[in-house]
Amino acid sequence: MTNIEKRVSELVEEKLAELPGIFVVDIKMHDNGRLNILLDGDNGAGIDACAAVSRYVGFKLEEENTIEQAYNLEVSSPGIDTPLKLKRQYLKNVGRQVSIKLADGSKKEGKLLAADDDAVTIAEQIKVKGKKATEEAVTIPFENITETKVLISFK
Repeated sequence: MTNIEKRVSELVEEKLAELPGIFVVDIKMHDNGRLNILLDGDNGAGIDACAAVSRYVGFKLEEENTIEQAYNLEVSSPGIDTPLKLKRQYLKNVGRQVSIKLADGSKKEGKLLAADDDAVTIAEQIKVKGKKATEEAVTIPFENITETKVLISFK
């Protein structure tokens, strides 16, 4: 994490003290001058929370002259295609369908049943030719996960 990202993180945390249930997912300063702050919440992060953080951080950065070159501040919530990063995001999405890419290159899909400090548990559909599909609880350690995305169903 760069010095700018560290300072922005401190500023965001200051503002989030006033916004219960909202948390930081990621802060990234790009070489092209774009500063991204991703926020999420136990019940989602709405536009009001994003705007409040944006105004506070933008004002403080200008006041302190933390970033000397021109920059573009973007504060948003993760989109539906953004992978889960934090345990808190996993907990928020218990009961939803997820797709998990594993370190060995394989992929698992199923309903997210639980998440703790070490692993996630999903209900995976096991299909055997000529038989009805069965559901099996599968526990996957975080160290084996390279990416997890929530699957959106339009049924």
